[in-house]
Amino acid sequence: MQLLDFVRAIFGLAFTLGLIGVAAWAGRRYAPQLMARLQAQRGERRMQVVETLVLDPARRLVLVRIDAEERLILLGDGRELIEPRGAADER
Repeated sequence: MQLLDFVRAIFGLAFTLGLIGVAAWAGRRYAPQLMARLQAQRGERRMQVVETLVLDPARRLVLVRIDAEERLILLGDGRELIEPRGAADER
């Protein structure tokens, strides 16, 4: 009887791992299209990340577009430095 219980436990474990594998495969296969479809249903967003640039492990530059205006943000070391609004116009 113990051998039968052991075999049943092994098959149960294999079945569970198989279900997890199928769910992982389906997520990798179908999740990007599903997420894109959900984003399209929401409508146009006002804020977009245009580009990011990693300066070093602690700092990163992020170019963000809000409506028709682009802002440059320096992130890192627990603080954010945002380019002043008129600085882009003065250049």
